[in-house]
Amino acid sequence: MSVGSWFEEFCKNIKFDDKDLENLRYRYRQITKRINLEFWNSTSEELHSLYVGSYGRGTATHLSDIDMIVILPYATYQRINNRQGNKQSALLQEVKTSLQRTYSTSHIKADGQVVGINFSDGINFEIVPVFENTDGSYLYPDTNDGGSWKKTNPKKEIDEMNTYNNLTNGNLKKLCKMLREWKDEKNVNISGYAIDTLAYNFIKYWENKDKSYTYYDWMTRDFFKYLSEQNEDSILFAPGSYNTLYIGNKFNNKANTAYEKAKEAIADETKYPSCAKSEWREIYGTKFPN
Repeated sequence: MSVGSWFEEFCKNIKFDDKDLENLRYRYRQITKRINLEFWNSTSEELHSLYVGSYGRGTATHLSDIDMIVILPYATYQRINNRQGNKQSALLQEVKTSLQRTYSTSHIKADGQVVGINFSDGINFEIVPVFENTDGSYLYPDTNDGGSWKKTNPKKEIDEMNTYNNLTNGNLKKLCKMLREWKDEKNVNISGYAIDTLAYNFIKYWENKDKSYTYYDWMTRDFFKYLSEQNEDSILFAPGSYNTLYIGNKFNNKANTAYEKAKEAIADETKYPSCAKSEWREIYGTKFPN
């Protein structure tokens, strides 16, 4: 097998199982339907909801935590915003009560900015109720410090990631997914949001960004070099939305270790392929072919 075929198999190994995906999508549709029944007087399983977070951006490798937004009518915002006290907490409680009518036996919590449903199979949904602004962004509730409304624009992030994924022959999202395997394997202190933003910033200017799996060993090496050089004062702006991220440098040492190991693996690929595979598995874990 060639180096390219190793990485192609690795990327297949970190894809979702079709059965798990169907289960997830069924729950997403049921959550959407319940919110629409409660707030829109509709039985639609598709309207007024959107996958967000890493699953929405197409960069997730685990189905354990699924983020979604549910869009509520502006009249609901007016009614809630005219209340006294923590308006945002009141909204989350209303959404929680609504979802309990469908999921009476599941653990449902309302906290901070989300309503969470924890299912017995380990798949958890975090649902953020929002109100759509005229510019396509959303207002969402934050119950902390007495409560406030905050703004987010996940559609722009999703659109930007999709655009650059297409321009890079699908390599952007595959890089994000591979990096999540490294994060899990080495217990790296870095968020998925930061991974996606850093991968996007890196691949935009990487000279082989539109090449095939044959270049994934170089892509790994070059990205980890880039990551190891980020300093603790780095400020990132998320693709599309330009949300600010302060990433720190707690991952630098592990990134540098991965960079050095990638160089070893590349050096061994021709003469000692079994050693090279072992070295790639040291970086990415057991889903990399042996």
